Amino acid sequence: MKRLAARPLLALLAALALPAHADNYGVPKNAAFEEECTSCHMAYPPQMLHADSWRAMMNGLSKHFGSDASIDEKRRTAITDFLVAHSGGRKTGDTRDAQCKPLLRISETERFAKKHREISAATWKRAAIKSPANCTACHAQAAAGNYSDHSVNIPR
Repeated sequence: MKRLAARPLLALLAALALPAHADNYGVPKNAAFEEECTSCHMAYPPQMLHADSWRAMMNGLSKHFGSDASIDEKRRTAITDFLVAHSGGRKTGDTRDAQCKPLLRISETERFAKKHREISAATWKRAAIKSPANCTACHAQAAAGNYSDHSVNIPR
């Protein structure tokens, strides 16, 4: 009888724990991805964008947010395959713009907008933050995939 009573309690505890895990991304290991991407910025968890977004981004590396991030074709294909294999699903929300083009900026996704809706434009411009793309400014554990609200520290 005690077993039957414990099941609903365990289900409730598991459901309450879900929001805490919703902002944690397992950051899969891939040497080429880490080497190439972290040469300019943190390696964003692949789950933060849909596969179509990663494909579009990797196909436009010569114009990567104002920089030429071109790499050899073999390496580009390998990194693209890795990103697509680990890309986001439901968790990402809509990752297409009004013309149905894949979004390339995580900061333009519905999920990002929802999670950061209380952050003012002035906050993004602070010297210690500079832009919404600088996840590590407020999420000290972002490189490890932890974007939990409990670990946020917004610089003044």
